[in-house]
Amino acid sequence: MSLFDGILKAILGAPDDVRNLAAQVGIDADMAEKAIAALAHAHQMQGDTVELASANTGLDTDVLSEIVKQIGGEGSLMEFANAVGDNP
Repeated sequence: MSLFDGILKAILGAPDDVRNLAAQVGIDADMAEKAIAALAHAHQMQGDTVELASANTGLDTDVLSEIVKQIGGEGSLMEFANAVGDNP
């Protein structure tokens, strides 16, 4: 189980693992993990989280916005940001 799987399982209403999240937004699991990491990193930066993550991953902003929605919104990104900070 990946670090992100554990966080997703803890967030009420979020997909229970990265594979399910990836399937829901139409990308592969590896790209979903990269997208979550990019969103978590961008969440701590000045500017629009989705736009910054899009610039870093090349993923469409609509896909990234859907990921944010699926994981519980901007508020949930702090959990991912803390995890990425602890395990870069």
